[in-house]
Amino acid sequence: MKKSVQKSIIPFLVILCFTIAPVSASGYAVFQDVQQQTSFTQYKGEILDKDSKKALVFATLSIENTNVSTVSNTEGEFALKVPNSIKEGTVQISFLGYKTVSIPLTQFSKDKNKIYLEVTALELSGVDLNAPKDARALVKETLKKKGENYFDDPTLMTAFYRETIKRRKRNVSLSEAVVNIYKTPYDSERKDAMKLYKARKSTDYSRLDTVALKLQGGPYNALLVDIMKYPEYIFTEGSIEDYDFSFERSTRENDRLLYVVNFEQNEDIISPMYKGKLYIDADMKVLKSAVYSLNITDKEMASKMFVRKKPRNAKVYPTEVAYRVDYREKNGKWYYGYSNVLLEFKINWDKKLFNSVYSMTCEMAVTDWEKNITGKLPKSKERIKTSIILSDEALGFADPDFWGEYNIIEPEKSIESAIRKIQRQLKRAKINSGTSKP
Repeated sequence: MKKSVQKSIIPFLVILCFTIAPVSASGYAVFQDVQQQTSFTQYKGEILDKDSKKALVFATLSIENTNVSTVSNTEGEFALKVPNSIKEGTVQISFLGYKTVSIPLTQFSKDKNKIYLEVTALELSGVDLNAPKDARALVKETLKKKGENYFDDPTLMTAFYRETIKRRKRNVSLSEAVVNIYKTPYDSERKDAMKLYKARKSTDYSRLDTVALKLQGGPYNALLVDIMKYPEYIFTEGSIEDYDFSFERSTRENDRLLYVVNFEQNEDIISPMYKGKLYIDADMKVLKSAVYSLNITDKEMASKMFVRKKPRNAKVYPTEVAYRVDYREKNGKWYYGYSNVLLEFKINWDKKLFNSVYSMTCEMAVTDWEKNITGKLPKSKERIKTSIILSDEALGFADPDFWGEYNIIEPEKSIESAIRKIQRQLKRAKINSGTSKP
């Protein structure tokens, strides 16, 4: 007999509202940043598979013995900003299942760097035979050791956050922000806090049909994917028994052996739970990465989980909800480095032949960190609220130097194209309405 399980799901709320007419250009504020003396050097390029020449998505680049890092985008492109105080150094480029490459910073050019990674050839001489026999026991041990293996000091992180909305395959909205994350120790029950430092947005309302989509929670949607800090959203002491765990063939990263653990909900459970893969360091029993998705067993139930508000004449169902989180290591301790979330859903309109398909994605990458010596969290009024709608807080897009010295995830070409088009539309609208300013 199948059973239903009450379970916490990572918050990810979509608000759909009717739009009477496109928002006028005069409703946008545009940053006019004062040009400051450049305090960094930027290196741009792409990371590719050596054999296939395909882009490697979300590969990590970091400068050894520093906290400076970034990740490649969905086209394998990267932008690494190095403070001018760092004259020499070695850049490590790593990707799951590939050999880590170390390149002296002096060998990088300012642009068009192409870095090729090779797939790790894993010997079959007993490697997988030495894997633990009980996959569930390994996952439990990994979760139990979070206080030992992960940051145990309060940490102040700088992170870049981006959320996008697409109608079918076309970008219609983009919001970006630099946030400060006040990370509490992994063995502490205190929640992390965040402050918004900078934010900007761009939206083409003409492509949003008759609805305006908004994502509630902003950067918290990405932060709560940190399984080791927030296991209650996926593996609690009770819910872990509702999953089947099994081993897949092991892999390597940076010459370290990683066990690959598959998990999926038991067949007798009908409530939506998760399925995916966990990549666990064989020596330290550390979760290095996790890629998983919601098993949508009941679309009505899934709709109630994620859609907070919608038009009366529409039915909205998520068709895919997927997550990823990656951790990094410094001096033997691991910490949250990157996460992303994808929500794809379908809107069926009453008395309409065709439906609407939208996808919402958000991602956040830690680009620098330091110990939070005081251990204090920001005051409540200074914190980002968990109910934040970033697109309501952010202002318009402006000059390309908006982010200054902050490492960001390089924009995809499609996003850059969408931004340029929206900027031209807004500029024309402002001129036509007589609101342009000298």
